Amino acid sequence: MGFLDNSGDIILDAVLTDAGRKRLAEGNGSFRITKYAFGDDEVDYSNYNATHASGSAYYDLEILQTPVLEAFTNNTATMKSKLITLTNNNILYLPIIALNNLDKSCYANNVVGSGSHVIAVDSTTAQAFTDADSQNGNGLGYYIDGTNPGNTNSQNIRCDQGLNTSEIPATYKIDAELQENQYIVELDNRFGTIVTGGSGGGSVDQSFSFIDDDNVASYYLSTQAYVTPTPAKPIGGSPNDEAINTAVSGPRGTNLVFRIKASTNLRTSTYLFTRLGSTFQFGSNNDTYYFIDTIIRVTGATTGYKLDIPVRFIKKQ
Repeated sequence: MGFLDNSGDIILDAVLTDAGRKRLAEGNGSFRITKYAFGDDEVDYSNYNATHASGSAYYDLEILQTPVLEAFTNNTATMKSKLITLTNNNILYLPIIALNNLDKSCYANNVVGSGSHVIAVDSTTAQAFTDADSQNGNGLGYYIDGTNPGNTNSQNIRCDQGLNTSEIPATYKIDAELQENQYIVELDNRFGTIVTGGSGGGSVDQSFSFIDDDNVASYYLSTQAYVTPTPAKPIGGSPNDEAINTAVSGPRGTNLVFRIKASTNLRTSTYLFTRLGSTFQFGSNNDTYYFIDTIIRVTGATTGYKLDIPVRFIKKQ
């Protein structure tokens, strides 16, 4: 990876994604470029100088001449901030996607997860967490059952989308152009898969849409089983009147709810734990647990906003 000199002519440096290279390699004549994206990861907009002595033509000169990153194909690192086009020029705030830790069914685990969402990869581990929590009430019970995600006691991972500002009341509706109705969730396929969440129990496995050469699976989630509109705050109501605790303070868009099912490899062996993870001791008997830390990335398909969610897969030795 390197930087390209941007002090003279405008540079266009484009590469194909993993999916694009795969389709090009098929060599059947069907390859067509139908989608593209621009990003501004290198740009520091604080360099805009509205008081430049040479006049308005120089206000953004430093920004325009900022060296740009050389295009590279690692999808896990490239284009963190994608540019979008909006028809409404009166928008003052752009939406975010925030992890919800307010709803009790979505709590992260601070006891053995260091604030991550914890997935107990087998029934032995899940039972150990449940037993320890029933004895101590210390929050160890906040976990996702990786063997049986539909367990009514299993936690959810929930992301809230909307305007995180107090300048616009939460009683207002978010602009339709800013509302996310589809999310892309990326997860290392060696560790687990996406399943439906919710409070009613039961879960349905979701098939991934694409898996890249780094074994990262992408899931495109748009159905009501995963994505639902978040109700606006009732006019004149107190916070206790809200049916759902939400992580954004302004107008709400949608929320994404899902759970994780541990892979067969994690459930039945310790190979990946010993190769990629580590161990810790916990409990009155100082039992040993294996763990692997990883990231789940959630991206809004409309705005391109990205959220990285830390998760920890745990297996009792």
